[in-house]
Amino acid sequence: MEIKGVIDVSLVDWDGKVSSVFFLPGCNFRCPFCYNTALVLHPEEEETTPFERVEEYLKKQRGWIDGVCLTGGEPTVHSDLPDLCSKLKGMGFQVKVDTNGTNPAMVRALMEKEIVDYIALDIKAPLTVEKYSGATGVNAEKLLGRVEETVQILLRSEIDYEFRTTVVPTLHKEEDIEKICRGIEGCKKYVLQRFRAESETINPSFSKLKPFTDEEMNRFLTKAQKIITHTKLR
Repeated sequence: MEIKGVIDVSLVDWDGKVSSVFFLPGCNFRCPFCYNTALVLHPEEEETTPFERVEEYLKKQRGWIDGVCLTGGEPTVHSDLPDLCSKLKGMGFQVKVDTNGTNPAMVRALMEKEIVDYIALDIKAPLTVEKYSGATGVNAEKLLGRVEETVQILLRSEIDYEFRTTVVPTLHKEEDIEKICRGIEGCKKYVLQRFRAESETINPSFSKLKPFTDEEMNRFLTKAQKIITHTKLR
């Protein structure tokens, strides 16, 4: 497994836990608002961090670091993801996986092997071909069924998880959030995240967008909480 970036200590990537974050390369989406452009488009140009280096660091941080977040890119495109999760679990760390939900078989395998503790599923838009294709930058027709399957796996599971949506100007309206919520009603946790152009985005025009205001985000929140009362903003 190639690790293309590491945050040694994070207090924001896993609610209530101190974590390290590993960035894994490659993705099957091309979300126009994504700012991990190098990881998605040109991962081979990014320096690889040897596992031995992060392993040594983690061993020194036992008792301080609770777990490791595996993000990307899209972690589930890697067939050896279970090996990485197993190594981390074997070292005594909890494991969180961020995913776009397009590999339900991988998600199910990680859960069945009990090598993941938390799954964060990004729901990009209402689950229609038009909306999802616009939000992901690819033809989503053949991928929607996989995302829906992953959603159902999590809804029926005992594992800790969250669904989350990054709310992006030009892509999302209040009715879109309502439709998303209808599809995940009864979930343990739903989070709305405000899009901010932190750097160059895959579609350069998105890096120039002004984020939604606090007032606008609160309207999205109110809309969501009518269906999922425990929705929160992040």
